[in-house]
Amino acid sequence: MRMHTHQEFEAELRNLKDRLLAMGGRCEQMIGLAVRAFEERDEGLANEVMEADRRMNEDELAVDELAVRILALRQPVGRDLRFAVAAVKASTDLERIGDEAVNIAERAIEMQPADRLSPPGSKLSEMARRAGAMLRDALNALVEEDPRLARDVFSQDDAVDRIYGEVMKLCLEYMKDDPDRIPGGMRICNCAKYLERIADHATNIAEMVIFTVEGRDVRHGRA
Repeated sequence: MRMHTHQEFEAELRNLKDRLLAMGGRCEQMIGLAVRAFEERDEGLANEVMEADRRMNEDELAVDELAVRILALRQPVGRDLRFAVAAVKASTDLERIGDEAVNIAERAIEMQPADRLSPPGSKLSEMARRAGAMLRDALNALVEEDPRLARDVFSQDDAVDRIYGEVMKLCLEYMKDDPDRIPGGMRICNCAKYLERIADHATNIAEMVIFTVEGRDVRHGRA
């Protein structure tokens, strides 16, 4: 009976990890679609992002329910307990990443088909690619309980922050001489900020890997 119960527990943990990976895959797809919708002024792609966000909300509830079930019925200790707690926090970050993708999609819908993407917007694709890679690595680090990969996510965040700073500078230069450029420039600034927040959420997930494996809370610069 003890072996049977242990096998069930391991299966539940595996299911929890699989659900988190599925959420992460959906998030990564949403990020790509949202940036494409913005670059191409494609309302259809933007609507796909919003539909995916509704499924993301359902995923968050399912992950939280499974994690609470594990905590209540299995009463894990040590590393398993910390992983269950980390899973709940990670699902919240993933849901918020979905929300940021929706924000980008909403900026795309605001644009007119004849609107041209201003030069600073050329940096958004690179930001999206890097933020998506951070998310993928952070989730792999969580399910594989790999603190080395988690710490690599921290260093990747510096590159996203650097590009964000470049976009903001370019947008200010672009808008300062022509008031008609301000609406388009501000939309790009907003999208860059949403992508920077996505990278921050990926970093949050990576921080929970350190908590799970090493039992240390490294949030807010804590050692």
